[in-house]
Amino acid sequence: MTSTPRNQGDVLSLEKVSKAYGPVQAVVDFSLALAPGEIMALVGPSGCGKSTVLRLIAGLERPDRGRIRFGEWVVADPNTGVWVPPEKRRVGLMFQEYALFPHMTVAQNVAFGLMKWPREEREKRVQEMLELVHLAHLAHRYPHELSGGEQQRVALARALAPNPQVLLLDEPFSNLDPGLREQVRSEIRELLRRLGITTLFVTHDQEEALFMGDRVAVMHAGRLEQVGTPEEVFHRPETRFVAEFFGPTAFIAGRVTVRGLETELGFLPQRVPLPEGTRVEVLVRPDDLRVEPDEAGSGHIVQRVFQGMHHLYHVRLPSGRIVHVMSEHAASYPLQSRVRVVLDPGHDLSCFLEGRRVVEEPAVATASMPA
Repeated sequence: MTSTPRNQGDVLSLEKVSKAYGPVQAVVDFSLALAPGEIMALVGPSGCGKSTVLRLIAGLERPDRGRIRFGEWVVADPNTGVWVPPEKRRVGLMFQEYALFPHMTVAQNVAFGLMKWPREEREKRVQEMLELVHLAHLAHRYPHELSGGEQQRVALARALAPNPQVLLLDEPFSNLDPGLREQVRSEIRELLRRLGITTLFVTHDQEEALFMGDRVAVMHAGRLEQVGTPEEVFHRPETRFVAEFFGPTAFIAGRVTVRGLETELGFLPQRVPLPEGTRVEVLVRPDDLRVEPDEAGSGHIVQRVFQGMHHLYHVRLPSGRIVHVMSEHAASYPLQSRVRVVLDPGHDLSCFLEGRRVVEEPAVATASMPA
C-alpha cells in the first residue's frame, strides 16, 4: 500500500484513519494528503469505503482512530477528543443526487448556505456563483424545470458559494447520461482548475478517475492500494488489484533469465532485478498484443466484442490462459479461428511477484519475438 506523506503545506490530510460499523471495517489505517489546488480522484469498487472517507472528512461520521487535519487545524482526533462539527469545517459537499430543494428557486438553493451573510453580500455572492456556472439567466426557475446537467451545476454553485477550503464531490456525474456526463465533467474540471480549489472527487468509474484527477487514489476493502498520477496507477500498478481494476488485463507466466524474460508468448528483452529462474507474472493489456490469422497458431478466439472503432478479442492460449487483444475494426476474425498472438508492447511491462509489482531495470531493447 502507498499513502501520501503529509507536508506542512497540505490543505487536507488524513493520518491512519479507521472507521468500523459493527464488525465491518469500512476504512482501515487510511492516510492521504491533498496539496493546495489539487484535484484528487478517490476511486474503487462499490463498498470499498470511499464514500465513508468523504463523510469522515465532511464531519458526517466520526473516526474510530486516526487524525484529520485541514492544514494545521485538527478537526477530528479520537485520542484527544477533538471534534469539529460539519458546519464549522468550511467544506463544500456535493452528492450524486444533488439534493436540491424542490420548493426553492435556483437562486434560493445557491443562497441556502449563506443565510448568516448580510443580505447584500449574499445576493452578490449568489449572482457571482450563477455567472460562474453560466446559469444566471435561470435564477428564478425551480429544479424540476432544469435539465440534469443544469441541476448539477446548481448543486456545484451551492457547494462553492460559502467559499469552502475543500470541495468534496461524491459520484457527481453518475446520474447523467453518457454524452452529457462527458461534457459536464469537462466543464467542471476546467472550472475547478480555474478556481484552484482543493477537491476530493469520489467515483467508481476508472475512466472518470483518470480523466478528473491530478492524482488518483485507489481503494480496496477499506484500504488504500496506491496513490499516483493517472499515468502511474495505469502503467505502473503496484498490486494485482490495481492492475485488474483499470480495464481488461491478463497475467502471463514468465521466467527470469540473464537476458530478459521468457514467457508463453515469446521472449521479452526486459531485465528484471530478480534471481535467474524466478517465476513471475507479466501484466499485458489489450494494446500490448496483436493477433494474426494462422491455421497453425497456438491461440484460438473464444469471444469477440465489437466496440465500434475496434474489436476486443478474447484468445485462449495453450496454457488455458485467456488474453485480451485489441484489433482495428476492419480486422474481423470469426470465433474459434486459430491465430498467432504477438507480444508487441513497445514499452517495459510490469512484472509481479506474489501479487506485487517488481521494480524493473531499464529495458535493453524494445523489440519482441512472437510466439
